[in-house]
Amino acid sequence: MPARALPHAPSTSPAAPEHLPTLSAHLAHWAHHTPGRRAFTFAEHPSSGLRGSLRTLTWHRLDIRARAVAARLAETVASGERVALLCPQGADYVVGFLAALRAGFVAVPLFTPDLPGHDDRLAGVLADARPSAVLTTSGAVDSVRAFLDAHGLRPRVIVTDLVPDDQAGAPLPPAPDDQATAYLQYTSGSTRFPAGVEISHANVVANARQALTAYGADTRPVTMVGWLPLYHDMGLVLSVAAPVVRGLLSVLMDPVAFLRRPARWLQLLSDHPNALTAAPNFAYDYCAAVVSDEDKAGLRLDRVAVLANGSEPVRPETADRFHAAFAGQGLAADVHCPSYGLAEATVFVSAHRPGRPLCRYALDREALAAGKALTVAPDDPVAVLLASCGEPVGQSVRIVDPATGILLPAGEVGEIWVQGPNVGRGYAGRGPQTRRTFHARVGRLPGRWLRTGDLGTMLDGQLLVTGRLKDLIIVDGRNHYPQDIEATAQAAHRVIRPDRLAAFAVHAGRTTGDGTAAGAAIAAERAVIVAEHARGLTPKAGDRKEVAAAVRAAVSARHGLRLSEVLLVPPGAVPRTSSGKVSRALTCSRYLDGCYESLEQGTA
Repeated sequence: MPARALPHAPSTSPAAPEHLPTLSAHLAHWAHHTPGRRAFTFAEHPSSGLRGSLRTLTWHRLDIRARAVAARLAETVASGERVALLCPQGADYVVGFLAALRAGFVAVPLFTPDLPGHDDRLAGVLADARPSAVLTTSGAVDSVRAFLDAHGLRPRVIVTDLVPDDQAGAPLPPAPDDQATAYLQYTSGSTRFPAGVEISHANVVANARQALTAYGADTRPVTMVGWLPLYHDMGLVLSVAAPVVRGLLSVLMDPVAFLRRPARWLQLLSDHPNALTAAPNFAYDYCAAVVSDEDKAGLRLDRVAVLANGSEPVRPETADRFHAAFAGQGLAADVHCPSYGLAEATVFVSAHRPGRPLCRYALDREALAAGKALTVAPDDPVAVLLASCGEPVGQSVRIVDPATGILLPAGEVGEIWVQGPNVGRGYAGRGPQTRRTFHARVGRLPGRWLRTGDLGTMLDGQLLVTGRLKDLIIVDGRNHYPQDIEATAQAAHRVIRPDRLAAFAVHAGRTTGDGTAAGAAIAAERAVIVAEHARGLTPKAGDRKEVAAAVRAAVSARHGLRLSEVLLVPPGAVPRTSSGKVSRALTCSRYLDGCYESLEQGTA
C-alpha cells in the first residue's frame, strides 16, 4: 500500500543546510537567515484550563539569549568543564542547553530538585558528573541552592533569565570541534549506578537528521509538539536538536501539565497543523482512558502528521485504543510510528514510516521465549502481538547472539547491535563498561558496534523489539518476557493499577556477579511481581489474598510460570525512571533490600 502523503503545512521553511557540523552553527544560520520566524513556543498552564498562555522566542531572540548566557559561562567556568542544567521545562532550559554547547562546555541535562521521587538520582548524577557550574532560573534557584548545600556540592550557580542581553556582545570562545563532547546523556535506569553517555556535537546533529528523515520531516515543514522532559534523550533530540537542525517551530509544555490534564497535549496538536509528537505507550493509553467528551469537542486531529511511540516493545493495541478514542476528531490511523532508540545511540535508531498502516506481527509465545520468531494467527491463544519499529535510517542494525557475537539470520531473536555516526563516544569515566558496550565486534564486519542490551529480531526487513536482555526472567530453564507477565497480571484483577507493576527474577542462591547482562539473568530461579493497587483503595488482607490468587492463576495458565511472590503495595511504591517508565531493576533492588516489608502486602 502506498504511503499516505503527510498533510501540508500552511507555510514553508528554507532548506536546512547539510554542511553545518554543530547545533550552534545551525542556530546562528537560522538567526541570520530567518531572524523573525518563531523558533520555540512554551505553553504554560498556571490554572486548570485546557489552553495555556504562550511564550515564544524567535530565532533572533533565541540566538541573543544563548550567546548572552554562553558569554557569562565563559567568564565563570574554565573551558571544557561540565555545566548541569537544573531548570524547569521551558524556554530557559533550551537557552541554557544551547548556551553551554556554544561556549564549548559539556552540558549535563538534568531537572530541578522538586521532581518527586528522584532526589537520590539527582544527587547521584551530580556526584558522578561533578559539574563546575549549574544553570537554573530565578524561580528555581532557591530550591537548587538548598539541594546543592544539603549534598555538599559547590558548583557556581548561574541564573539564566537574569543574564542581561548586552552580555551577548561579549567575546566567545572559538566554536567547538564537532567531535568534542557536547553533553552527557544520563541513562534513566537505576539510581545507584548513573552512567553518562558522551554525545558529541556530530552525534546529535547526525541523529537529528536521521530522525527527521525517518518521520518524513526532512523535506517538508512540520511543527514539533512535545511534553517529554528535556532531560530525557527523546525529548531533547525531538524537541530541541531536530528543530534547530531543520529550522522548525518547537512547541513545548511541562510534563506535569500533561499528567494533570492530558487533553492539553491534544489541544496543542490540534492548534498546530502538521504536528510531529512523541510519547511512550502509557501516554496514549492514558489519553484514551481519561480525556472527556467535553475536552474532545473542538479538537482537530486530522492534521497530525506523526505520533511516535518510543516504548520497547510497542503494543499495537495501544495504537488501536488511541485511534478508536479520537477517530471522531479526524485522527488518521496511519500516523502511528512505533520507534526504537536508546541514549547510547543519542536516541533514534529506527521507526515505522508515517502514512503507512501499522506493521503488526503475531508471534508464538513459546517459540519467542526459545529465540524463534514464528508467526501465528492473531487470535491464537499463544500469540504475542507486536508492532514493528520499521527500518533504521543512516545507521546499521544487526541481530547478534549475545553470548557468541555471531550474526543471527532473520527470524531468530538475539541482541540488537547498532553502528552509525549517531553512536555516542562511550560512558564518561567508565573505560571497561565503554569497551564492553561500545567496542563490540561482529565477525568480519568492519568497525565497532554498540551492544544495546535489547532483544529483537528482523522480519521482512522490519525491526521487532521483544524486550530487555537484563530484564529477561529465566525460571526452570525457560525464558519469560516481563512485559508479557505484567500484562497478564494487571488484567487479572481490577485492583491493580495499569502499568504500575514490575515483574522480575530473583536468585535463590548466589548471583553470578560477572556484571554482564546475560550473567545477571543466568541464576534466576524465582519470579516476583510487585504491583500498586488503585488509588483510593485500602485493600484488606482478604482482598490481597484474592488479588494474589487471581494473578498467580492467570500467569500460571497463560505462561506456565509459578510466581514466588505477589506483593500489593500503595500507589507510588513502584519506582519509575526519569523518563516515566517502571524501573524493574530498582523495584527488584528495593525488594531485595526489604523496602516493601514495612508496607501492607499480601503474599499468598
